[in-house]
Amino acid sequence: MRRHGRRDSNHAAIVAALRSAGRRVLDLGSVGGGCPDLLIGMPGENLLMEVKSAKGELTPEQEEFYRLWPGPKVIVRTIAEALAATGITTPRAGSLAGASADR
Repeated sequence: MRRHGRRDSNHAAIVAALRSAGRRVLDLGSVGGGCPDLLIGMPGENLLMEVKSAKGELTPEQEEFYRLWPGPKVIVRTIAEALAATGITTPRAGSLAGASADR
């Protein structure tokens, strides 16, 4: 069984990129029970986001959570996917490894 609170290697970079792009990020990684890693706050809506490595797969608990949760949720593996999921698609010129972006 997976230990609660374990973070994928891309987790911190994705959180930093989202925050740099102006998104509110609440880390839910230690909640357990299949709860996604992040709660992203955007104007007018919230989004649950699961961060996975390139080859990472959902645990059975995560699959169950995703099947039952009625609200918006997404699985991301890269900074670009995380930004796009929150409506941000164009990196700013000169941004640090694409961590910042405009809408």
